[in-house]
Amino acid sequence: MTSPEALLRDMFQAAVDAAQPELCVPPALPAWPDKGRLLVIGAGKASAAMARAAERHYGRPLGGLVVTRYGYAVECEGIEIVEAAHPVPDAAGHAAAGRMLELVQGLGENDIVLCLISGGGSALLPFPLDGVSLEDKQAVNRELLKCGATITEMNCVRRHLSAIKGGRLAAACAPAKVVNLLISDVPGDSPSNIASGPTVGDPTSVADALEIIDRYRLNLPGHLRQVLERVDAESVKPDDPRLSRVETHLVATPQKSLEKAADVARKAGYSVHILGDSIEGEASEVGIVLAGITHQVVRHGQPFARPCVLLSGGETTVTLRGTGRGGRNVEFLLSLANELGRLSGVYAIAADTDGVDGVEEIAGAICGPDTLARALELGILPRASLANNDGHGFFEALGDQVVTGPTMTNVNDFRAILIS
Repeated sequence: MTSPEALLRDMFQAAVDAAQPELCVPPALPAWPDKGRLLVIGAGKASAAMARAAERHYGRPLGGLVVTRYGYAVECEGIEIVEAAHPVPDAAGHAAAGRMLELVQGLGENDIVLCLISGGGSALLPFPLDGVSLEDKQAVNRELLKCGATITEMNCVRRHLSAIKGGRLAAACAPAKVVNLLISDVPGDSPSNIASGPTVGDPTSVADALEIIDRYRLNLPGHLRQVLERVDAESVKPDDPRLSRVETHLVATPQKSLEKAADVARKAGYSVHILGDSIEGEASEVGIVLAGITHQVVRHGQPFARPCVLLSGGETTVTLRGTGRGGRNVEFLLSLANELGRLSGVYAIAADTDGVDGVEEIAGAICGPDTLARALELGILPRASLANNDGHGFFEALGDQVVTGPTMTNVNDFRAILIS
């Protein structure tokens, strides 16, 4: 019989497998153009694997340029793959973004631009507006990552300081046809939020970006506000005529991955309840809420009867207050474990489908009824670890980490609570 921990890992693997580019990209690829070129561009943690899937589908080398995270490159025959930094951008990403803008210049109406975008693309395509340096962009990213802003808010600010995001890359491709294939890693699956929407119109405004900066009291270089007050800081809007030949397809989403994980749990004899694919909020607070639901199931059989599995996805946030090693998934899981205590028969996993939670090559972790007791035996205080944002340190000491290496995809966070 499969152990609860093994079943949780199998469910997570099913979620990752459902979003593999080799599976989800080929059905959405456009027909080869009768006239003109097919040029491939892209960015994100899954973009290199998406490019390889496209080459294998067409059976011929393709031209173009794709930027992915360090460690996520795969070999392609004709498409150039560049590796750059994530989540804080670096010079390699900046140079690649500039070259990508140059690559799409001078295209004609008969040309097709195949744009392969996945989560992580925002940091991997850092090409700021005039007056904004790469160092400025790095400072902005660091501030956004630690302030507790949602991914939607983070991307709104990023778009309005960029010369490539917020539809600007698509506008540069005109009059060519642009076909976007997107692997969604954002709550709600809005194309404008996936990699900050370089090839789709942006419904937000500079005023929205400034409001976010003020609300979170971001400590940004002073001249950036002046940049945002310029006319050219406004992004390209959905009704812009330069975007009239853009079509967009979501080829993998968090919901599809949750459904595949649910199939695994049902085959093992559990009823499955998907609580949501776009849950946001402070990771520790989400942990408290889901622990409350779990207690209700165990005590009263409400709203679901045992045995069952509670699934959820989305992207929580962490407001950094401590100095530990953490990420939003282990922050959630440690909070959940603290609230569950030693509740019998309850196990949980929280992991990022890209294999990286926070900035470390660790996807997440697993907890069970004995998690807190084992920590205390080692002299580790669970609530102190949570207060110090030290989820990775906590679960590493227990040997309960989930380490996958690069998964070549990214459909955001995966959370499962198994109640036997």
